[in-house]
Amino acid sequence: MKPRPSLVLIGNGMAGGRALEELLKLAPDLYDITVYGAEPHGNYNRILLSPVLAGEKCVADIITHPREWYAANGITLYAGDPAAKIDRVRRTVHSMSGRITRYDRLLVATGSRPFILPVPGNRLPGVIAFRDIADVDTMLAAARQHKRAVVIGGGLLGLEAANGLSRQGMDVTVVHLMDRLMERQLDAPAAELLRRNLESRGLRFLLKTQTAEIAGRERVEAVRFKDGSEIPADLVVMAAGIQPNIELAKVAGLSCERGLLVNDTLQTFDPRIYAVGECVQHRKLTYGLVAPVWEQARVCATHLARQGHRSYRGSVLSTQLKVTGIDLYSAGDFLGGSGTEDLVYKDLRRGVYKRLVLRGNRIEGAVLYGDTQDGPWYFELMQRKADVGGYRNRLVFGRRFVEAAAA
Repeated sequence: MKPRPSLVLIGNGMAGGRALEELLKLAPDLYDITVYGAEPHGNYNRILLSPVLAGEKCVADIITHPREWYAANGITLYAGDPAAKIDRVRRTVHSMSGRITRYDRLLVATGSRPFILPVPGNRLPGVIAFRDIADVDTMLAAARQHKRAVVIGGGLLGLEAANGLSRQGMDVTVVHLMDRLMERQLDAPAAELLRRNLESRGLRFLLKTQTAEIAGRERVEAVRFKDGSEIPADLVVMAAGIQPNIELAKVAGLSCERGLLVNDTLQTFDPRIYAVGECVQHRKLTYGLVAPVWEQARVCATHLARQGHRSYRGSVLSTQLKVTGIDLYSAGDFLGGSGTEDLVYKDLRRGVYKRLVLRGNRIEGAVLYGDTQDGPWYFELMQRKADVGGYRNRLVFGRRFVEAAAA
């Protein structure tokens, strides 16, 4: 009997795990599959780390592929043994422990790593990122022993970390370089509503503030800023962005810029090697949200399954904040520009704000705060490039209002 071709997956995160799921649906018996992962777990849903930190879930709740899943699907898993080298000439992957696995097809899903501010003191004990289960364990331990936390970064991840630490009883200050929170997802009015809501929960914010140094002797004691001021800190969480993990690909001679370059089939310039997730760069863009990763995984799986009839053309992004009791939704080009028009609805007493950006009779972007139930509908209209001219004057009031008026 002819041996099956070998597929090796480097990276046991959400992107690689979803690609394997999609592949097994299409061609469950095509490959002998081997997975190398840096963390000592099966695959888990990284998005749900925030509820784990907040005490709303436990680690067992967020495991998507326990070890039994790999065994049931005939997949060899080397957890806690990351890939250390790709030999493209011999078509082998070498692990940190010295294992060597030959591949016929290789899928790179090495993800990203947190950006650590290059300031003095950034390696002191008590300075961490918010990226994996180990980081959550460190934060939970810090919350039991210490009181004052500083989160550097007022984006999506920083606010989720700040909320979780606050829920664990810490006094939390968020330091953000920009003039408003989540500036990549929110316009100024929505960001202001968000800030007020979070302040009512006990969080403090220092906006337009640049970190200059993290001070301490044996562990972190304070954060100092460019203006000379400082605040005390027992824990500092870096949440100021991510960087694609491409070192392995670079050393292997694969084409990289900010990320590992792929085409519309998620193939690198080496036709045997594919890549998905936060490590890739497609049409000049890298993605740090889950929806594009799922789209990439579906497309890549069809080609690995030899049923290649799909192509990935890029993604329109949508965002929700995972903080209990806050409804926030953002999608597409929510700021607009030359040639666009805004439809705006405000009910500040109820804390509701909606802004739709239109170009002609098509939605280009949306930001919703306080009432987000129509977010997916707006997103669908955006993706379909639907002509909303027949109901554009009712659009901002939502789907039910539009459909009731048409009935």
